[in-house]
Formats: sequence, C-alpha cells, structure tokens
Amino acid sequence: MPQLNTSTWFITIMTMLPALYLIMQLKLLNTNYYLPPTQKTPNTQMFNNSWQLKWTKIYLPHLQPQHS
Repeated sequence: MPQLNTSTWFITIMTMLPALYLIMQLKLLNTNYYLPPTQKTPNTQMFNNSWQLKWTKIYLPHLQPQHS
C-alpha cells in the first residue's frame, strides 16, 4: 500500500492562510455598513387655532376656595 506524501502540506497550509486572510479583507472592504439611524426632529406644523396663542386656565369646582 503506497504511503501518503505529506511533505508539501506545510507549504500548502501556510500559503492558504494569507490567501484566505486577503480574500476576507477584500470581502469586508466591499461590505456596506449602514449608519445608525439619526434622531429626526418632529415636524411641527402650526395650525391656525385660536387657543394656541393664549394660556387658558381650567378651574375645577373642588379646587375653588370655600367661602363659608
């Protein structure tokens, strides 16, 4: 039974490692990384309401002073 020649395995493995490293670097170089979402400012639209231009006070009946 013939024996397996393993004399070239070391050179093959040692040249394969930098080649795989370079291939992975090239793959990662072409990868598009998306930016994290930025906080959007809310779109504040001003409507023509009469109560937006002035302060209003609401007095509840139980908050009024008791006159006795």
